[in-house]
Amino acid sequence: MALKATIFKLDLQVDNIDHHYYQAHQLTIARHPSENNERMLYRIIAFALNAHPALEFTRGISTADEPDLWRHTDSGEIDQWIELGHPDEKRLRKACGRAQQVLVYSYQQRSGEIWWQQLSARTKNSDNLIIAQIIINNSNIIDKLISRQMQLNCTIQDGTIWLTNSTETLEITTQPYQ
Repeated sequence: MALKATIFKLDLQVDNIDHHYYQAHQLTIARHPSENNERMLYRIIAFALNAHPALEFTRGISTADEPDLWRHTDSGEIDQWIELGHPDEKRLRKACGRAQQVLVYSYQQRSGEIWWQQLSARTKNSDNLIIAQIIINNSNIIDKLISRQMQLNCTIQDGTIWLTNSTETLEITTQPYQ
């Protein structure tokens, strides 16, 4: 018998001062059995960084033809394709052909640098591809932010992200790969 996804409910307030975006989002997140709290939190961070009323979580890591998040236009075309981790070149080329913008967020520093060194020369002509690393400065509190019913506030200012609940604050930065 296959294990089922665990469902999380999230009330996320996004205050993105850098992009003048201030909105509350009520989200449902399905966490795949093979996904841990840390990776799920990275999906939440990616959502907050690209928050938009039409942005949505996909079926996730168990689905090969979908990214972690995406946003469609009113006509059904893919406007944004957002991946986490280190997708291979073939997957990135396919995504770049299907979406107006493709964003990849790496969250494992050492393996991310190796992955980028191998990939950078082959993707330099992809004008709609943006790749950045998410850096969490105090990862020991990740589990304290995650619960089945979450209320999180996300403030983004001058490139720094603060994710807070009623007791904890997580400081996050992003760094583009060059």
